[in-house]
Amino acid sequence: MTAQVIDGKAFAAEVRGKVAEHVARLKEKHDLVPGLAVVLVGEDPASQVYVRSKGKQTTEVGMKSVEHKLDADTSEADLLALIDQLNNDDSINGILVQLPLPKHLDEDLVINSIDPAKDVDGFHISNVGLLGTGQKSMVPCTPLGCLMMLREHHGSLSGMNAVVIGRSNIVGKPMAQLLLGDSCTVTIAHSRTKDLAEVVRRADIVVAAVGRPEMVPGDWIKEGATVIDVGINRIEKDDGKTKLVGDVDYASCAERAGAITPVPGGVGPMTIACLLANTLTATCRANGLEEPKGLTA
Repeated sequence: MTAQVIDGKAFAAEVRGKVAEHVARLKEKHDLVPGLAVVLVGEDPASQVYVRSKGKQTTEVGMKSVEHKLDADTSEADLLALIDQLNNDDSINGILVQLPLPKHLDEDLVINSIDPAKDVDGFHISNVGLLGTGQKSMVPCTPLGCLMMLREHHGSLSGMNAVVIGRSNIVGKPMAQLLLGDSCTVTIAHSRTKDLAEVVRRADIVVAAVGRPEMVPGDWIKEGATVIDVGINRIEKDDGKTKLVGDVDYASCAERAGAITPVPGGVGPMTIACLLANTLTATCRANGLEEPKGLTA
């Protein structure tokens, strides 16, 4: 069996297209322009690239993009004051503070200072609680992107056996909650799970989000299973150059899986697309308008 490749880049382009159409309708019918504010503290190179990409894509779908770039030694009080200002700015519907933050800043305090209704990353403790209890919430972007791709590929996920490898607050835990919400039978596995290979072999859906390069070999994958690889790891090749790989060994897993996401070009592009979708959703909720279909959990 050779797995069908789930093209996250193409799917993300479709999501952005749907967002752009809805944004255009909001402008025409309600004179509303969704606004996304991104706050970057310090000069982490990867974060800078990511923030630039977010700004570009936000503008391309017709939204207002606002960037606040703060020095690495910015005080916690100044950062919280900026977030308070954005919370009270009616032209801003989504607020994202780029992580990681410099070590002198308390990430939990900063994230939980964002208005939950504008928390388009879905990390605020209120949104975590709402998601965990099956209520309407803002959903973390990467798990939302994974769910969208799984729904597109399978239609209904009801009754499927899903294994999430990884228990992070950003991906693993919310991914499990979303799969439960779609009536999957869900196991959260991790590096200390006993007989991890056997646990994974029972899964119809495998979501690998453990942060270890090529940790999952093909012989762990059930014949015909769907593999969603969230990992992005840079490793050194024999010639001294580097390449990006996921958390699964793509070549061997693709021989057994029914469908698989590549790295790069799988889950990654969906993250920013879902950030834009979340900003659109937050705008609709704030104004009592119907939420965009197919762009929420």
